[in-house]
Amino acid sequence: MKKQPRIHPAVLDAASDLQKGKFTRREFLRFATLLGTSVPMAYALAACGPDAQPGAAGPAAPAATEAGQEAAAATGAIKRGGTLRKAMQLQRLDHPARLSWIEGANVVRQVCEYLTETGPDNITRPYLLERWEANDDVTEWTLYLRQGVTFNNGDELTADDVLFTFSQWLDPEVGSSMLGLLTYLDGMESVEKVDDYTIKLHLNSPNIGVPEHLFHYPAVILHRNFEGDIVRQPVGTGAFLLEEYAEGERAVLRRREDYWRNGEDGQPLPYLDEIIYVSIDKDAAVAALQSGQVDSMYQPRPSDWQALRDVPGLSVYDASTSQCYLVRMRVDLEPWNDNRVRTALKLCQDREKILQLSYYGEGDLSIDAHVAPVHPAYAPKPIPEYDPETARSLLEEYAAEKGIELPLRVTLATKNDEAEPEIAQALKELAAPAGFDISLDITEPSGYWDRWTEVDLGITAWTHRPLATMVLPLAYIADEEGNPVPWNETRWTDEEFTQLLRQAEATLDVEARREIMSQIEDIMQERGPIGNSYWKKVWNITRSEFKNVTAHPTSYDLLYEVWKDA
Repeated sequence: MKKQPRIHPAVLDAASDLQKGKFTRREFLRFATLLGTSVPMAYALAACGPDAQPGAAGPAAPAATEAGQEAAAATGAIKRGGTLRKAMQLQRLDHPARLSWIEGANVVRQVCEYLTETGPDNITRPYLLERWEANDDVTEWTLYLRQGVTFNNGDELTADDVLFTFSQWLDPEVGSSMLGLLTYLDGMESVEKVDDYTIKLHLNSPNIGVPEHLFHYPAVILHRNFEGDIVRQPVGTGAFLLEEYAEGERAVLRRREDYWRNGEDGQPLPYLDEIIYVSIDKDAAVAALQSGQVDSMYQPRPSDWQALRDVPGLSVYDASTSQCYLVRMRVDLEPWNDNRVRTALKLCQDREKILQLSYYGEGDLSIDAHVAPVHPAYAPKPIPEYDPETARSLLEEYAAEKGIELPLRVTLATKNDEAEPEIAQALKELAAPAGFDISLDITEPSGYWDRWTEVDLGITAWTHRPLATMVLPLAYIADEEGNPVPWNETRWTDEEFTQLLRQAEATLDVEARREIMSQIEDIMQERGPIGNSYWKKVWNITRSEFKNVTAHPTSYDLLYEVWKDA
């Protein structure tokens, strides 16, 4: 008889809190699944309260998304075949563990897969894993692999592949942003192979976010013999085969015939025969979508949404996110090593005006901390006012100390494919009364991403993460040797901040974590390295004949179950 999966005691406590009104139903479901409770059992506990037991009656778990429900309802009507053509910039691809932009990950994720998957509903589920379990203090996580999953070269996925992939993430020479997420592991000695299908993670400090970390976009599982270049060696467990990848031109992916998952019609996924990504800029993508040359485009800008939202034959899907455009300052370089200058620039943000000018108001105003309202433990704070007078006083004090004259001349670098040029121009004008003279260095995306961690002042587009405790270790801490982690583009570290972050990562109770997060937000606002005017809404705009399409808050292309009604 198969052993029933263990329910973490904190989940039962949370079920009790749900009945008392301390949790929303969505917060409970998310919390329960993160601690290894299956989605059906989480729904049963949500319905039946703290006394529900494994096997107890309860409502069946609904489909993960409305699109999923549509697909389920359409069983028998699903059509196979067809090509989806999508406009998206194609930059250099090599080692997936080094991915630092979503576009490349969208290509790779069709070929390689993740241990977990966080859906459009922000709930994380097992994927290549069958399930996971955490011990009571979340310092030990046991990962149970699905059996019978095969790579496209015919080899079976085993724990050896997972251990190899972890070794790549944890190797500083590889340069993966996973290294910043997995600071709770003491290298590969913390990753134990229990048997061919079971891996145990021994954490040096408690962390609640392990399942979601495993869906960070560079976290695809690699074959144990991977040599470092996914274009030359496109071996993965995914539903498509990479037939062609030409940087700056196009990528062609074709259906794999022996994929391990079945669709609603009982046959192996995917439904589509082919995906073609065409590398063109956003203006050309809008024209191509209007004329029918492409079927979708990556991350439409607000102006694109305005131009396309009422076009016949196109469907628009949206999602609220923690995506943002950070004005980030390198604190190891003058003048940004002085907090007065950093604070002065933050005070030059008229957030409402910047949101309107750059994003048609389609977002949520933000404080200057990388913690969003969609994060479960977000602590609401007043939105700072535009205050050029106080900013100028700070700059005058700095200039007098340094023996220099205002205006303070600085260069702001960014890319031109989203809302960054409008934000940069607005900030340039808004900061002038404070005593900043900002020159703009705006390039094509590759011209920024090639140096994004090196410029002293920039606007960097950061994608969505479902937990604040997931994004903060990526960008604002140091490694064990005291060096900023690979994605710490500002070089800012703060001992008090790091201590509080570690506490938050170990705190299961959402309200207790919110109190810690409130202190983290204050530190970032008072002495942190970023300004942030707003959190973005994102859209997926696709031709209406394609069904089961969703808008993912991270702009991920989850295409295996998309089908074409034509």
